[in-house]
Amino acid sequence: MLFNSFHFLIFFPTVTFIYFIVPRKIRYLWLLAASYYFYMSWNAAYALLIAFSTIVTWLSGYLLGKYPQTREGSSRIRKWIVAVSFIVNLGILGFFKYFDFALSNVNHILSRAGFLAIEKPFDVILPVGISFYTFQALGYTVDVYRHDIEPERNILKYALFVSFFPQLVAGPIERSKNLLQQIGQIDIIKSRELFQYERIAGGLQIMLWGFFQKLVIADRIAILVNTVFDSWYFYGTVELAAAAAAFSIQIYCDFASYSTIAIGAARVMGFTLMENFNTPYFACSIRDFWRRWHISLSTWFKDYLYIPLGGSRCGRLRQHFNMMVTFLVSGLWHGASWHFVVWGGIHGFFQVVGAETREFRNNLYVRTHTKTDSFSFRFGQAALTFLLASFAWIFFRAKSMSQACGYVKRLFTKPNLWALSDGSIYELGLERTEMNILMLSLLILLLISIVKYKNNESLDSFLTKQCAWFRWLTVAVLFAFIFLFGIYGPGYDAGQFIYFQF
Repeated sequence: MLFNSFHFLIFFPTVTFIYFIVPRKIRYLWLLAASYYFYMSWNAAYALLIAFSTIVTWLSGYLLGKYPQTREGSSRIRKWIVAVSFIVNLGILGFFKYFDFALSNVNHILSRAGFLAIEKPFDVILPVGISFYTFQALGYTVDVYRHDIEPERNILKYALFVSFFPQLVAGPIERSKNLLQQIGQIDIIKSRELFQYERIAGGLQIMLWGFFQKLVIADRIAILVNTVFDSWYFYGTVELAAAAAAFSIQIYCDFASYSTIAIGAARVMGFTLMENFNTPYFACSIRDFWRRWHISLSTWFKDYLYIPLGGSRCGRLRQHFNMMVTFLVSGLWHGASWHFVVWGGIHGFFQVVGAETREFRNNLYVRTHTKTDSFSFRFGQAALTFLLASFAWIFFRAKSMSQACGYVKRLFTKPNLWALSDGSIYELGLERTEMNILMLSLLILLLISIVKYKNNESLDSFLTKQCAWFRWLTVAVLFAFIFLFGIYGPGYDAGQFIYFQF
């Protein structure tokens, strides 16, 4: 079930209304049933996988609670419990997500060696959201192991934590210290506390902003991106650079819109989800970019992979090694293909180069009397970061390594500056009117992003401080843009979110 579908527009109000009026003791049961229905709307069989992952990680937490750290010999038992939980869950994830990738690489090696390829014994279909809920469940196991939280005794409340429908299939990847603790208190909240106008209105405003990003910007700019990337060999530097920059905006608006809608929907029901994006394209370095982009995933890898590897508590070479491993694994998490691994490696390389040159750059700024706190300096840094991120996105968007390399080669070897003034930009899938709507929408995105960057607050928090006429005008403009200019497709074919494939 897609957020931008009529099905969800019926599902969400119905679930929320019933959630508000059912007895407190069964609220979590109602949300659990609704979450499994939401997930099963793609494929009912997928529910078996999420249920199995839930049982394994809940049992892991329960057993960890039975073997406290102080008991003699318990340390080894606790490590084995965590290891089994990871092996089982990552084994399932690896099979469904990487079986075809592994087989294709084995067959490539066999063919090079002159052997016959292994025939594919069966088709493996990637269950939607498996990467997200697997990491969320494993995070709980580690949190219990580290004594960050107590084991959840109620398996059904824990099952709701793993399957909570707003953020189930594309994040944010929640932490047990946040969402699970809120679920644990779900049956002690008084009914009148759920009916809070400001909270509900704020959540709906957040959802509206998410729909604007998805339907008006992401799905519109996707037409331009798809036009160029699908026939990249016909275009020159200007069109290829424009498409790469456009994809940077597309994937941000597409992915951030899902997280935004999820956060807004959860807020309507009284839950607070973690922030997943914080104006990433205003970042002044790639390091800063990853503090702002897909925050729930980047912090997950930091807490559960980078730091356990040694993090920054070791020598410089080992720090760089840890960083590269983390980003290579992050790339592989995003997709079972080498171009995703290379995308992760590029970002890891940027991080390493940034760390190695930081002292030199700081000394250079001092010697040249560079005003590093000035707008012009920060703007230049942000522009450079956007260019580096956009270059890396080429490998993310490409369908293969050969396409990515061909795209980059043509980008730097087929200059056509005349395309900036001959109207070629209007021959990339979007007519002049559609392009003007896109430009106006991007201006709205920029203005709201500046507010977010300057005040470090969400749209609803900002609107709460404004006059009533301004609040209603903003809501009316966003709603009008969605209704009039949303990309719905023939017969309202709701566009799928990009991150569903991961």
